[in-house]
Amino acid sequence: MKRAAISGTVLVSVMVLLVLAGNYRALEQDVDASAAGSRAPTSSTALAEEGNQGFLYGRVTTADGAAYLGRLRFGGDEEAFWGDYFNGSKGDNPWATYTPTARLPEKRRPIKIFGFEIPLGERQNDLDRPFMARFGDIARIEARGLRHVRVTLKSGTVFDLNRNAANDFDDGVRVWDGTEGFVDLASWAGGIPPPPRVRIRAIELLPTARLGGVPARLHGRVHTRQGDFSGFVQWDRQDCVGVDALDGRTGNGALSLRFDTIRSIARHSADSSMVTLLDGREIALSGTREVGRDNRGIYVDDLRYGRVLVSWDAFERIDFSAAGSGPAYNDFARGRPLAGSVTTRGGRRLTGRLVYDLDESETTETLDAPSQGVDYTIPFGLIASITPVGQEEPGARTARVILHSGEELQLDRTGDLGEENGGVLIFIDGRERPEYVAWSDIQQVDFHRPPAMYPPLGER
Repeated sequence: MKRAAISGTVLVSVMVLLVLAGNYRALEQDVDASAAGSRAPTSSTALAEEGNQGFLYGRVTTADGAAYLGRLRFGGDEEAFWGDYFNGSKGDNPWATYTPTARLPEKRRPIKIFGFEIPLGERQNDLDRPFMARFGDIARIEARGLRHVRVTLKSGTVFDLNRNAANDFDDGVRVWDGTEGFVDLASWAGGIPPPPRVRIRAIELLPTARLGGVPARLHGRVHTRQGDFSGFVQWDRQDCVGVDALDGRTGNGALSLRFDTIRSIARHSADSSMVTLLDGREIALSGTREVGRDNRGIYVDDLRYGRVLVSWDAFERIDFSAAGSGPAYNDFARGRPLAGSVTTRGGRRLTGRLVYDLDESETTETLDAPSQGVDYTIPFGLIASITPVGQEEPGARTARVILHSGEELQLDRTGDLGEENGGVLIFIDGRERPEYVAWSDIQQVDFHRPPAMYPPLGER
């Protein structure tokens, strides 16, 4: 073989080897990038394939007749998913008419002088109740003049909420409309005080269409002194997608970190957090509400309980992970009337349709009570029984709640388990009026298991 030919052959061989080596390095980088993406809390590709069905979606109609259709986020940067809660205050209590007024729980009305509370002899019956419903349980939200917001659940149940109290409707809504782009809509046509013309007339919630270019939802495991909770999360009750930012200060000044760059956040001190980034760097943040003791808590949509709120005092660490966008609108089965039985301390057992605490009457409504720095919000459809243990003992601090999954919880006797519980109505078949049992007379409440729920009811 001629030397020129040999040299050419060698040159070609070297070039081929260089190309192969380059391709291998590129492939290795792609694998590393893929592995890093699988560890990251956000994966746009995975979300696109999943269809983004967990994002809020609907049609917003304004008072002037304009309509916007698309992905929704309430308050501009707050509730964004079907498992998030719409909050308000009920305008009245329709169950009060069935209740003997003299047997209702009483609440002393104190007055304050120079910061000191002085109780008065006069007492009042407190039947005011907050409204909470997951967006996945709601069909429609609409303005009813200047005084009310009407919420219609999937079940057909209607609630008229008080607009003079705080409610998520009056926080406004952002719509990612397919034609107009994103639009921020306020419930009032102007500022504060509001003029008489309301801008948003109605919000019709609909199954989510296939979306593109959306951020990833935050998901992870939250470690507390009480145990671990896993699911979709909202940091500081608000941040819930990868493009939301965690703000704080370091020794070098202010710093803002997107959540999709964060691997974990740990409590560093009462007023600071240690943030570990995906690239392994650790950064101590302080100086803002969200990274210290003023943090409002971390919501976790744990399938065992519905939703919990982990306080800063109970929080230890959160490890983020990828998990798609969450349940779709149609995954939330419509609520059914609560049914079961009440056993009194005198031994009577009354069975029928139930209204708990003169308020909750459907399976999608929730039992709200804390335990060791964690607030539980448990849909009644997940609950098998409630036993207000030791009511006769003034020092008793917990009540027993058993879930259909078989798990037993010891929750503090406050909130829906506290002394101001309004008692239970039992609508017994064939009777014109319900029986009323005061909270102090209840030995146990047992609930029938509904045929379907979200979160799932667990193994039978």
